[in-house]
Amino acid sequence: MKLVLAIIQPPKLAAVREALENVEVTRMTVCDAQSFGHRGDRPEFFRGHQYSTTLLRKVVLEIVVNDDFLNRTVETILNTARTGPEGSPGDGKIFVLPADQAIQLDDGARGPGAV
Repeated sequence: MKLVLAIIQPPKLAAVREALENVEVTRMTVCDAQSFGHRGDRPEFFRGHQYSTTLLRKVVLEIVVNDDFLNRTVETILNTARTGPEGSPGDGKIFVLPADQAIQLDDGARGPGAV
């Protein structure tokens, strides 16, 4: 089992979720996040007033998949979350980490069956 953490642009969330459903990845946790990267200050506008921010809004998808679903999950996110055919800085990142155990709370199922 693997934990896939995908940090993506908020406008891409619906498209990524739909694309993942099409490849039978239907369970995920979605978290709002703020990122701080090497892009520096960015001017924003609120009620007609400009202000500068160093934190950019992102969405983090947390997806635990069995090993046979890993490649299709990563490729789907990679192809759907890009802004354009070659992508651009700030599109996000994907991290793949080992997930040693999964335990389902309602019936106590463990391992790949709990995913």
